[in-house]
Amino acid sequence: MRVNIYYGGRGLIDDPTLYVVNKMQQVLTELRVETVKYNLFEQKNAIMTLPQTLKEADGIILATTVEWLGIGGYMQMFLDACWLYADKEKLSNVYMQPVVMSTTYGEREASLTLSSAWTLLGGLECNGICGYVDDLASFEVNEDYAVLIEKASENLYRAISQKLKNLPTSNMAVKQNVLRTKGMELSPQETEQLSKYASDDQYVKKQKEDIEELANLFKSKMDFKEVSNEMEYINDFKSHFVPNKEVKVSFGITVTDNQKRLILEVNRGELNCYYGDRENVGVDIKISNQIIESIINGKMTFQRAFMSGEMTAKGDFKTLRLLDEIFVF
Repeated sequence: MRVNIYYGGRGLIDDPTLYVVNKMQQVLTELRVETVKYNLFEQKNAIMTLPQTLKEADGIILATTVEWLGIGGYMQMFLDACWLYADKEKLSNVYMQPVVMSTTYGEREASLTLSSAWTLLGGLECNGICGYVDDLASFEVNEDYAVLIEKASENLYRAISQKLKNLPTSNMAVKQNVLRTKGMELSPQETEQLSKYASDDQYVKKQKEDIEELANLFKSKMDFKEVSNEMEYINDFKSHFVPNKEVKVSFGITVTDNQKRLILEVNRGELNCYYGDRENVGVDIKISNQIIESIINGKMTFQRAFMSGEMTAKGDFKTLRLLDEIFVF
């Protein structure tokens, strides 16, 4: 039989919880129970991996001290890690005994918090011990208190050895119907590996850097795509422009797929090409993306597209015929 003790206090010399835990450890050792104690304040950087130690335990003691409010941060981190990374099937057979000593108000509430948390995790509960300690010296020499601590240790031993059952609780109904863990379904081995990664500060830092690098990469690609969309077809018309110093015309080409209007202003050998609005163009053209792509790729001419009805135009049709002379694809 093995019992793990998880101490969530700060390890202070005058912490009454330490006295209770040490006393319980002595009693369990006399009962030939293997006990292993984990001080959470010493393993704060590895708390995410501690749920894996539950696999070898038949029972555990969750011990903490109420110094001002609640169960404390270390114990809360451990319970969070159990919710995320513990093997729930194994955990369902593990008995838990809460031990809460208080130097202020709230030991009963803290003990109830531990019991409720463990029940939601699916584990088995054993009656614990909690109390208020004003003077540690008088508490340690009180024989009646020592007997109560010994009885609590024996109760845990008896519950484990006899495999005592718990009555159904509403917490389990809440867990089954509401508190369903969201996310990927992982095997116990994958969960254990994930918990090791989560506790590795260097790994987490590297992951954050990689995510930031990828985010910047995609952002730069999006920016490039936006710039490319703004220059769509402009470079094609500029590169295939044949200057003619005798021609002064203007065209408005609306691409029906995205309703963007491309303005071509030809002024005696110079070309001004941009997306926007302009009134009184010489020829107003409407054309689909597929047809203009065919013209740019040299598979079709503007005149042929107009004659076949694949392009519509309004304005001076003599000017329309100049398109294939000014822009040779």
